[in-house]
Amino acid sequence: MNIGDQINVLRTEGERIAVAGGELALNALVPTCPGWIVKDLLTHIGTVHRWAAAIVGGALPYDPRKQDFQRIVGPTPHDDLLVDWVREGLLRLAAALEAAPDDLQCWQVFPAQSSRRFWVRRQAHETTIHRVDAEQARGDEISPVGPEFAADGIDELLLGFHGRPSSRVRALRPSVLHIHATDLPPGRGDWYVHPTDTGPLVTFSEVESPHCVIEGPVELLYLALWNRLPFDDLAVHGDPALLHLWRNYSAVRWVDPVDV
Repeated sequence: MNIGDQINVLRTEGERIAVAGGELALNALVPTCPGWIVKDLLTHIGTVHRWAAAIVGGALPYDPRKQDFQRIVGPTPHDDLLVDWVREGLLRLAAALEAAPDDLQCWQVFPAQSSRRFWVRRQAHETTIHRVDAEQARGDEISPVGPEFAADGIDELLLGFHGRPSSRVRALRPSVLHIHATDLPPGRGDWYVHPTDTGPLVTFSEVESPHCVIEGPVELLYLALWNRLPFDDLAVHGDPALLHLWRNYSAVRWVDPVDV
């Protein structure tokens, strides 16, 4: 997807969060984020959008969570103003991403070819995943995300987040987890995850007799791998220990240490 398309996704998904936030009680539970209520979800997305906008808009070479966080994010507003605050943060981020030069160089969560492309992609997926949280809190059916976007989100999760030294998806014994999207063409819908004692390696060449296979439509894979849907809707074959490893240790956390 190009940058313009991903910024449109960011805008659309962010507005869906705001709409849901305006309809839900702030103390309603968010079932896909244990321990969170809707107020926590809105506060998180408004905070993350302002954090990313500051990095992009200021071409910051560092993570402002280390020193300038409160100044950048500002105070959390009164409950009655929280949805408007979320919309303001969304507009601020979209404007910063649209105005950023193609050769932008700034701090990134993990390496990428272009800082601008990194942040557009990261915030499009960040916002989409939390839109799913908002829909789950409202009891809605999950709106589609599209196969191309879903495949890109799996790439980002496996190669980006779990390409970092902080990934907790580790194993002492050699094993292979094959993730197969049944609705994508050959060569595009297969990921082979090799957990090691220092984190997972991801390859794309066919591995004969993988230890575990998870397969299904790419949108369901995307949401399950991001821990937003159970794996019950997918076909799982082979050693269940690899599925348990993923479910227990793959979650991406805002409080994870910064290691790039």
